[in-house]
Amino acid sequence: MWSLAVVSYLFVIGNVLSGDTESRVIDTAQGPVRGYKDPTDDVFAYYGIPYATAPTGSQRFKAPLPPPSWQEPFDAIESGVICPQPDFFIVQNKTTKEDCLIANVFVPDTDEKNLPVVVYVHGGGYIIGYGNMATPKKLVNSKRVVAVTFNYRLGPHGFLCLGTEDAPGNAGMKDQVALLRWVRANIERFGGNPHDVTIAGYSAGASAVGLLMVSKMARGLFHKVIPESGDLTAPFSVQVNPIDNAKEYAKLLEVDKVVLDDISELESFYKKCPYELLQSGNVIHRPESNFLMAPCVERDVGEEMFLEENPMSLLKKGDFVNLPILNGFADMEGLMRTDIFDQWKDRMNANFEEFLPADLGFSNKEEKHKVAQSVKEFYFKEKTVSEDTVLDYVNYFTDVIFACPTLRTIKYLLEAGNNQIYLYEYSYVDDSTPVVPHTEVKGADHCAQSLIVSDGLNFTHRDESGISNELKQWKMTVRDIWLNFIIKGKPEGSDIPEWLPVSDDGSPYMVLNQEMKLKESLLKDRCAFWEKIYSKYYQTPVPPAPHLSPIKTEL
Repeated sequence: MWSLAVVSYLFVIGNVLSGDTESRVIDTAQGPVRGYKDPTDDVFAYYGIPYATAPTGSQRFKAPLPPPSWQEPFDAIESGVICPQPDFFIVQNKTTKEDCLIANVFVPDTDEKNLPVVVYVHGGGYIIGYGNMATPKKLVNSKRVVAVTFNYRLGPHGFLCLGTEDAPGNAGMKDQVALLRWVRANIERFGGNPHDVTIAGYSAGASAVGLLMVSKMARGLFHKVIPESGDLTAPFSVQVNPIDNAKEYAKLLEVDKVVLDDISELESFYKKCPYELLQSGNVIHRPESNFLMAPCVERDVGEEMFLEENPMSLLKKGDFVNLPILNGFADMEGLMRTDIFDQWKDRMNANFEEFLPADLGFSNKEEKHKVAQSVKEFYFKEKTVSEDTVLDYVNYFTDVIFACPTLRTIKYLLEAGNNQIYLYEYSYVDDSTPVVPHTEVKGADHCAQSLIVSDGLNFTHRDESGISNELKQWKMTVRDIWLNFIIKGKPEGSDIPEWLPVSDDGSPYMVLNQEMKLKESLLKDRCAFWEKIYSKYYQTPVPPAPHLSPIKTEL
């Protein structure tokens, strides 16, 4: 989930080739692919390889189709193809296409074979983003790993979930499984080991890798997991009621005529809706911390399902394979909501109920009001939401969207017997880190660690030439930790103490900053508060109900 403030950190990918640029041809299952030496890193890049085909027309919401094949070498240069998404996410030199399912493979310039593989799932709240929004070339430059990035369908294209044959749900997640199957079939030809694959993701990408971890459809396709600043039990991760969400999203499109009577009419509306209109629903700033279109629990329509059951139930049952996990978040993830602070502070004071997370359910308004007041009191005490309490505002969204869902999931993973979970809190700041608005305090923003591990810090310093020596050294330190986990299944580094896996009491966790030491009880009191609420009011996500009766809803 990337707010507009965080998106501003991201960078446009360019790939300038000269006539004498060194190239290599790889024979894939689809045909030969020609990649080129990167102009700045000791890496060969293969951009824009179709790993599947996105269905179009009336089939646009279904699972991906097989990729095309070819005879002549496919010139794998940066084409700028991205999947349909809202216009507000303006990306220069990018081309929106329905058939957008492409992979990018980054291979070190080495004769070594059978290297570990890391596959990155991009973030963006399941509504924006693209595979090369952040690239891992600096990791690959270590000559220790092969890396893959890719596009998947977004918003209603990827996550409309009606439980019908033509819109069963989770198309975007099935794209991700198709990519992992493509990696299994092809990555050895690029020098990677198909039996040593780490899936990593930031923000919604972290939610996605968590869901991949509990999905039977994805089982056996990867071997280690790195969720960064996101979780499968977060309120934005799974639709509580997909039919309600589909109706609400349709209303956001401001269609001026009645289009809904029953599921068939709702489905017909979405199938006929132009792509530009379909992506125009504004869901980036929803106070209940979800984006309407997200993965869902599917209804069985006779096809392969990505998610057959509520992820929380799967976690409690331990119905998944335990794998090594490097998991954590930044200490001030909620900074991603400071861009909307001035608009939201008065609304929070007037009606805090609307800011409770979307995955809580209440039997009546009085009950909801009581819980809302207890939450407001917990974070803001007797004060109002104002410039004086902006740090409490940040803590609230840190806990609701990121920190407490992560710790909740870890609790269930531990109960399922996973003893290979390495937990951290990222809190590194330096002179370049801005202060929190209305304070003199600094903190690590949403996905700050992801921006350190990836190439470049922002649009200006993608080549890292303009950053301080301290920050350069820090990026090397964090990348080395991530690389060791990808290679060994354990985070190690010369600058950190021995990193022990988290145990049943939630300790220890690593502080990732200049201090670099193990501590105990990460956010214990704050997340214990939320666990009491969730134990009583958690609203279990449900699949779309059988469509036998009219919806009786009008736009």
